[in-house]
Amino acid sequence: MASMIGGSTAERELAALTPWANPAPVIETAERMRRLDRARVLMAGIGADMLLIGAGASLRYFTGVAWGATERLVAMLLPVAGDPIFICPGFELGSFEASLGIAARDVRLWEEDESPSALVADALRAAGARTLAIDPAMAFLFVDRIRADAPDVRLISGAAVVDGCRAIKSPAEIALMQQAMDITLEVHRRAARILHEGIRASEVIRFIDAAHRALGASTGNYFCAVQFGRSTAFPHGLPQDDVLRDGDVVLVDTGTLIDGYHSDITRTYAFGDVGDEVRRIWDIEKEAQAAAFAAVRPGAPCESVDRAARTVLEKAGLGPDYRLPGLPHRTGHGIGLSIHEPAYLVRGDRTPLAPGMCFSNEPMIVIPDRFGVRLEDHFHVTETGAAWFTEPQPAIDDLG
Repeated sequence: MASMIGGSTAERELAALTPWANPAPVIETAERMRRLDRARVLMAGIGADMLLIGAGASLRYFTGVAWGATERLVAMLLPVAGDPIFICPGFELGSFEASLGIAARDVRLWEEDESPSALVADALRAAGARTLAIDPAMAFLFVDRIRADAPDVRLISGAAVVDGCRAIKSPAEIALMQQAMDITLEVHRRAARILHEGIRASEVIRFIDAAHRALGASTGNYFCAVQFGRSTAFPHGLPQDDVLRDGDVVLVDTGTLIDGYHSDITRTYAFGDVGDEVRRIWDIEKEAQAAAFAAVRPGAPCESVDRAARTVLEKAGLGPDYRLPGLPHRTGHGIGLSIHEPAYLVRGDRTPLAPGMCFSNEPMIVIPDRFGVRLEDHFHVTETGAAWFTEPQPAIDDLG
């Protein structure tokens, strides 16, 4: 263990961790049925007779089936009225049924030498469907084959249905995300305590994975970026294994999954004396993050949150727009069963903020080729403004 994660300090930190004491309940069948009912209402609004959802986050959202998309079609056809129809490879039936979180009265199987798109077309014809809304994440190869097999059916985007359902999180979803965020924040605190001069980023990544697992996140790290010094000037780092030196800026961005729901937290802090300029930029970053949070109001467009953060940066002489030194990307993204999902806190996204929406808040500042500072916490929209999942980092020398 010591050779893998950096020695006795890391061992002691891991030994002190136990599985999360009060895990959030999993999503219940009744909630998934309400999601299907909501989808049918939204389908009617866009004139869709059926909705096709393929394997991935949206299939998990509606049915509980936590399968990734592959070249084999696994899908749900949801009629605007009536029970869902499931499409599944014949040899996967047992695994599929064991994964379902709702009742499946109609499962249609295809063998390896058969066409699943023909099975979809047959279901559309039998139902008299004229318009099919398609999961926006579905691969083109499936859409193209369905179009060929069902030429009389109009295919339209199902984004208004899928995003209209998934963007508003229920209390149960928020509770699962809260657990994931709390776990990752604790991991951040522990990771900061194992740092020493000469430690490699890869050692820290392994520690963070082990700590997530020790706290009950069975997937460990969903992702993890550990950057030291100059690498922090690149939002997603450099293809190298950084070695920590005295006076480096440290940037750690990581997250995990609880019942499929994501955490995603970034902390930037000092290892030794980083100098006055880094501290000044860190303070501006904290002010920009706070301004974005304060701008959240139900009914306000998503882009207004991005604008609030950039206003702070521009007053400090950074930017404007995406120019460097400054903020090279959007202020935030939606989060839930996907790490990045609509809507987005970026200029041009005029989606009205609504209670239950969940977003990252991460208006990074990059000083080209020298260092970067990103503070990332998430919030959910309330009836009056916003509520943090995790409290922002209080100071460059204090993770809270």
